[in-house]
Amino acid sequence: MKQIIIVSEDRPGVGAEIAEAMAAAGVNIETLAAETVAGSAIAIMTVDKYDEGLRALAQTPFHAISEEAIVVQLDDRPGELARIMRRFKEANINLHSVRIIRRDPETGKSIVAVGTERTAETLALLKDVLVSNFTREEEA
Repeated sequence: MKQIIIVSEDRPGVGAEIAEAMAAAGVNIETLAAETVAGSAIAIMTVDKYDEGLRALAQTPFHAISEEAIVVQLDDRPGELARIMRRFKEANINLHSVRIIRRDPETGKSIVAVGTERTAETLALLKDVLVSNFTREEEA
C-alpha cells in the first residue's frame, strides 16, 4: 500500500485545501491522519487513485512525498504493538511511520500500516503478520 505524506506550515485551512485538491481531481481519500509538530502540519493519507492524488498535490503549495506502507494484522491487546516494534529495534530498522488504521473489537484484531527505510527487510521481518503490500494499481 502506498501512502502520501504532506508537510505544510500549520495554519487554518490546510485540511480543507488538501481535501479540496483531492475532490477536484476526483480522488477519494480512504484514510487520513493529521497532526501538528513545532509549527508544521503533517498529514498521512491513502487514496483510491494514488498517481492522480500526487499529481493534484503537485499543483498546490504543499510538499508531498510518497512511501510504501506494509500492512499487518495484529491481535488487539496490550503489548502486541510493542512486540512488533521491538522487532524493528532488534533489526536496527528506522520507522518512518506507524498508523493504526482499524481496530475491530468483534474479531479482536487491529490493522496497522508501517513505513520504514528498508521495505524489503520489513516484509521479511513481518511476514507472519503481513496483510498486504500491494498498491491499488498492482491489485487491478
